[in-house]
Amino acid sequence: MVFQRLPSSAAPVQEGASATQADVGDSEVKKVVWHADFADPRRFSAMLTSINNMVTTFQNDLVDYDVRIVFVSYGIRFLTNDKLVGTPFVEDAALVKRRASLMGRLRSLQEVQEVKLELCEITRKAIGLPQEKLIEGVESVPSGVVRITELQHQGFAYLKVE
Repeated sequence: MVFQRLPSSAAPVQEGASATQADVGDSEVKKVVWHADFADPRRFSAMLTSINNMVTTFQNDLVDYDVRIVFVSYGIRFLTNDKLVGTPFVEDAALVKRRASLMGRLRSLQEVQEVKLELCEITRKAIGLPQEKLIEGVESVPSGVVRITELQHQGFAYLKVE
């Protein structure tokens, strides 16, 4: 998400510099990649809370950001309503109970706060889940762990909820 920072009349400006030049240090895009490879809905909920708090703070501070969640392995459970029967990722009672709430929160992060969702194609293909069974807007990447590495090399901070 990109914000236009307005010059502040109260902010000191160096002689010969415009207010926008003085603010250049604050204009860096904050880049963060979250790694979701776990099955626990409570842990996923904690991650969503942390991401929401992060992007809300960025928005309140008018900080540009690029926040992504890369889903690998068990993380696929949070991107579909499919029961995933016959796979290692089959839904359990805890997921069934919390799925609607978690999906709503995830969609809000995606649609309102522009958090990008990326899924490991290796995981999806391994269980034979059709692309159309994923929630809308999920981008497939060839390998989730390779994608995380690429993002880190592009300056993204790596975070994972334990």
